[in-house]
Amino acid sequence: MMNEEEKMIRNYIRLALQEDVGDGDHTSLSCIPASAKGKAVLVAKEEGVIAGMRIARMVYEEVDPKTVFTPLVQDGAEVKKGDRIFEVEGFSRSILTAERLSLNYIQRMSGIATHTRRLVNLIASVPTDNGRRTTLLDTRKTTPNNRIFEKMAVKIGGGNNHRFGLFDMILIKDNHIDFAGGIEKAIDAVHAYLHEKGKTLPIEIEVRNFDELNRVMTHGGVNRVMLDNFTPEDLRKALKVVDGKYETEASGGITEQTLPLYAATGVDFISVGALTHHIAALDLSLKAC
Repeated sequence: MMNEEEKMIRNYIRLALQEDVGDGDHTSLSCIPASAKGKAVLVAKEEGVIAGMRIARMVYEEVDPKTVFTPLVQDGAEVKKGDRIFEVEGFSRSILTAERLSLNYIQRMSGIATHTRRLVNLIASVPTDNGRRTTLLDTRKTTPNNRIFEKMAVKIGGGNNHRFGLFDMILIKDNHIDFAGGIEKAIDAVHAYLHEKGKTLPIEIEVRNFDELNRVMTHGGVNRVMLDNFTPEDLRKALKVVDGKYETEASGGITEQTLPLYAATGVDFISVGALTHHIAALDLSLKAC
């Protein structure tokens, strides 16, 4: 029996196939005999981290359950140019119909995993002020209807997922604070809402400066403080203000070049939207063999 995640993934794959195939892969249908069988191999054209093997297999299963999918590496494997990733064998039409969608998933997911692994390794190489290791997080800056795949790729690359959507965590950001009438009103309204709905969700609040941070520290009622667009120097000062009372997260414009400076502070989390929204796909190629 499929769990909810697998049901969601298969539904997205079916929609993607409907988008791509429509009323038929007329090129393959017209020039490849129905009885023709073949074999193909996916080859890496550059080095990187592979992610999406499970998804690629599911694409082939949806197109033709008789296609034999043989993985040659596992998700999370580091590959170099020329390495063989997987083989598929079966009806030639089916292999060709599934080719582009399977590659779209695995190339983009591998690009995300590769970039994530690079940043995770960078964080691990930096000594921190407090000896604690910072955790790298993604964000909701994902491609619509591809979030589950992109966040899966972040985890395969060694990062962690922030909230999946708007439903599994409270994140009071600057616009919420402004519309609610202030930090204290926003926090109190959240607690009243959660009590009314009988929900237990972690509460994070974004602060933009030391005045807002001090107001949060005075008022309380949160689990994590997001320190938005703080410089590394100000982040160090802010961590002393928080003094371990709440989890801390640095966010806002943090790049690969500035990441070590933020990680060195020992902040609990660093969120990087570019993990999913500013990624080059890993160059992979499916070739008949």
